Amino acid sequence: MTIYTHQAENIRKTWLLMAVFLALIVGLGWAFSYIYNNIFILYFAVIFSVLMNIGSYWYSDKLVIALSRAHPVTREEYPQLWNTVENLSTTAGLPVPKIYVIDDAVPNAFATGRNKEHAVVAVTSGLLAILNKNELEGVISHELSHVGNRDMLVSTVVVVLAGLVVIASDFFLRSLAFGGGRKRDDGQGGNPVFLVIAIVGAIVAPIFATLIKLAISRNREYLADASGVLLTRYPEGLASALEKISAYDDSYGGEMKHANNAMAHLYISNPFGPSQRKNWLARLFDTHPPIEDRIRILREGER
Repeated sequence: MTIYTHQAENIRKTWLLMAVFLALIVGLGWAFSYIYNNIFILYFAVIFSVLMNIGSYWYSDKLVIALSRAHPVTREEYPQLWNTVENLSTTAGLPVPKIYVIDDAVPNAFATGRNKEHAVVAVTSGLLAILNKNELEGVISHELSHVGNRDMLVSTVVVVLAGLVVIASDFFLRSLAFGGGRKRDDGQGGNPVFLVIAIVGAIVAPIFATLIKLAISRNREYLADASGVLLTRYPEGLASALEKISAYDDSYGGEMKHANNAMAHLYISNPFGPSQRKNWLARLFDTHPPIEDRIRILREGER
């Protein structure tokens, strides 16, 4: 299996997960509209969810920069970082993004922005302290791949879908508590089988939606790894960088000073620390795939 194969496989997995997500929403919509005999309640949930998430997408760069406490830097302050971002952006055919540094000893990095013209790449001071030139190129190529792959757009769509499931499920369960949604014009609204199915679906759907959202997030990390390697043509650079990040996390804990759940998925490594020692159930709710798996795939993909 090659890096090209991994890239194509991750794209297919993303589309498959998106299709499952849409099927979940269609199923919920059918169940709720059947019980209520009124589809307009879902229209309201859709509009509300979309408007809220479009706003967060439009201002994502400003929001993430504020949450991470990153600050802009100049070429004179960080010449190697600046030149690396500039050269790899040119190679990738992308505009040079804004460059930020986070004053944090934990090695990490992220990219954000609603499109390639409004992109931001940020790295921690700790990352710059431990990586050599090839490793830094591996990390920056990974982050630029997020920009090139339009992962912010994918993430926003996924958040809209997940938000819709949560809002619709919550609305349905609250209305049932007040005795709503039990009558239909055709007299079948009281069918206990349909009611039980709808209730179970409303309880399980938000959990399932969260798992799909996190699976897509992990899949995009694998895709950015593969795309980054195609940019540098040197898988060992990123693999070695991930090894150093993992070693630091194992030795010092790896939790960033301003780690935030809202943007955890943007970082190249989990900002709350290592996940290798978690059990399989806890890993289902991780925003990132295990680093050891990513390193293995990078090195196996060379063959």
